[in-house]
Formats: sequence, C-alpha cells, structure tokens
Amino acid sequence: MGDAAREVLTWDRFGEAARDLARQVVDSGYRPDVVLSITRGGLLPAGAIAYALDHKNIHIINVEFYTGVDQRLPQPIFLPPLPSTNYLDDRTVLIIDDVADTGETLRMVRDFCDEHASESRTAVLYEKPRSVIACDYVWKQTDEWIAFPWSSLPPLTTPTRLDN
Repeated sequence: MGDAAREVLTWDRFGEAARDLARQVVDSGYRPDVVLSITRGGLLPAGAIAYALDHKNIHIINVEFYTGVDQRLPQPIFLPPLPSTNYLDDRTVLIIDDVADTGETLRMVRDFCDEHASESRTAVLYEKPRSVIACDYVWKQTDEWIAFPWSSLPPLTTPTRLDN
C-alpha cells in the first residue's frame, strides 16, 4: 500500500464503533427480528452489535466480491449455503458489514432480504463516498483504505477452497 492514506481501526476503537452503531439502532427505534452478518467482514461487528442489542437471532450470508487489495470480481456472488428464507419471511432484518466500499455487496444482500423480509436496514462501521447505497447506520465516513484489526496481518495458512 505504500504511503497511501489509511484509516486504522484498533480493537479498542472497534469496540467503541460497534457500541455506537448499536446505540444508533436503538435510538432510531428499529427493533430487528434478525441480525444478518455478511461474512467475513461483518462477523465481528455483527457479534458485537448483537451483544449490545441483547439479540440472539443471528444469521450469516456469505458473499465473495473482493479477492485482494483493490481486486474484485465483476460483481458480488453469493456463496453457499444461503440462509433459509423462512428466517427472513415477514421479519425485520438488520444487515451488518464492516464497510460499504462500492456498496454492491450490501445492495445485493439488501435486495435478497427485501424479497422476503418486511423491512431491512443496513449498518456498517465505514461507508465510502462511492457506495451505491446509503446505509441506515454508519459509524464513520472515509475515502481511505481501512486497516481492520482482524485482517491487517497475513493469514497463517494458505487459503482453502470450497470447490469440492
């Protein structure tokens, strides 16, 4: 990344950010029936926010878009298994991810939820100006590359593929 401007999220700031997002949800009066995490980046924020909301109905949806730093597929794709739509039917859903970069992943997941849920809202730690959707709950706006505490260091193993 060289000398490019970076937004560095520490574990301490992550705790503050997740708590602030949960407070935004509570203050808005929105009471989701389902918390839906977009993996992998949304897993930790979703867990922290669900604890702050005292919410246990958490589901995940796996989407692949980014394949490396500033490298992505032409469009996001769902990876199996998709959550059963029974969990979404006529319910309110809070979709959580770490960042709305292009916003394409969040838009795809929101559109999927909107086919089943009575209402869906989005919450992210960071939203970039180029995002194609405006998230309902945002901790911080930035145009910088974000270094998240859970993905700043290289993996300890080689990637596994789900091609079997």
